[in-house]
Amino acid sequence: MSGQHVHFIAIAGTGMGSLAGLLRAQGHRVTGSDEGVYPPMSTALGAWGIPVFEGFSATHLEPRPDRVVIGNVVRPDNPEARAAIDGGIPYLSFPDALREYAIDGRHSLVVTGTHGKTTTTSLVAALLLECGRDPSVLVGGIAANLDGSFRHGAGPHFVVEGDEYDTAFFDKTPKFLHYAARTALLTSIEFDHADIYRDLEHVKSAFRELVASLPLEGTLVANLDDPNVREVVREAPCRLVGYGLADHANAWRATPGAVEPHGQTMRLVSPGGEAFAASIRFAGRHNVANATAAVACVASLGVPPAEASEALAAWRGVKRRQELRGEPRGIAVLDDFAHHPTAVRETLAAVRAQYPGRRLVAVFEPRTNTSRRAIFQDDYARAFDAADRVLVSIVPDAPLYSATGEVTERFSSPELAEALRARGLDARALPGADAILENLLAGSRPGDVLLVMSNGSFDDLCPRLLARLGDVR
Repeated sequence: MSGQHVHFIAIAGTGMGSLAGLLRAQGHRVTGSDEGVYPPMSTALGAWGIPVFEGFSATHLEPRPDRVVIGNVVRPDNPEARAAIDGGIPYLSFPDALREYAIDGRHSLVVTGTHGKTTTTSLVAALLLECGRDPSVLVGGIAANLDGSFRHGAGPHFVVEGDEYDTAFFDKTPKFLHYAARTALLTSIEFDHADIYRDLEHVKSAFRELVASLPLEGTLVANLDDPNVREVVREAPCRLVGYGLADHANAWRATPGAVEPHGQTMRLVSPGGEAFAASIRFAGRHNVANATAAVACVASLGVPPAEASEALAAWRGVKRRQELRGEPRGIAVLDDFAHHPTAVRETLAAVRAQYPGRRLVAVFEPRTNTSRRAIFQDDYARAFDAADRVLVSIVPDAPLYSATGEVTERFSSPELAEALRARGLDARALPGADAILENLLAGSRPGDVLLVMSNGSFDDLCPRLLARLGDVR
């Protein structure tokens, strides 16, 4: 299929953009369209030589492409998608395109779970790469060890981040069911994606379907610390490899060690009782768990555990996961993707441990279709305890997509700030990135650690903040 013209509608999502880059590397002509494209994907697409049209229009399908890939954010009334479908252009969802163009014929290794997918995918990829297995990879972020978000290798394994969100407006099955997993890694299960899942039990049903789809000769690597994971993997049809920070029978176990300025030590014990010392560059119990998952996973593929444990030190992380963007005037600015209350809590705890004795300022944008609902209002109030100061962006009164019914109760940033103040935190709700930027500039001092958490661009808050802090006029 080399040499095709493949056009991506909504190309700038992390998965879509990464697949576009992978197809470009395979020799296909790739074009795309999207709205409000921002770094790092906008920068990456430009570097890969992929032209991107702004907005959506039928004219973007001229000249007529051979195939069209339609992203899951695209709605049925999108004019470009509508023109492709009505015009008879062969079209695919992102997951089906990924499987057809890249996964088929390889050992599919799917990393999934509510939390830690991107980090753990990058870890598995880095270990296979460092240990000479030459994997192909597609990850939902810019992984430092890959110098990007994908890799086209010659080895037998394809490592892919698989999430439970639905596939496309014309296919409501979870994405991870499309990748024909032979090895699956399951990090965690919590309620999320309230726009398509009714409740936790509905989420579990998607993961049960993934587990049931694994072949008898396959492998399921699972976090046994998570009670929801333990429940879902109970009926696994294949080999089960467990891991956790607690002591589980016949499972990998990790003990976090000392937190150092540039990472954390840890001790790994295999199911057979062998012990291995290791270190990673990022602090936090969640990162220790993810590193353990990666070692357990590659060991199940035949990589010697001692070799895999030693290779952990070479893992260099993913952009926007506890990423230090700069430290002008002695003020550390970190960028993170955290948006679920659990991710916010664990990220703050990790940053607090890595920067002891420094004032920690948490900046949070509730942006997702789930965080803009009232579902996690109380959970967020308990997620910021590790911070000294909290700034929350006020959620705009904009329409919320929902396939699960009308959204009647919305998240309140002022209510969260009030609840945080009741817990003894200095907290304020402010109307957007501009107001937060000015507040940070006025109130920050040398030694502060500013942790910005959003799953979007947050109106370029981090680069604007760094530029202004660097301006010493």
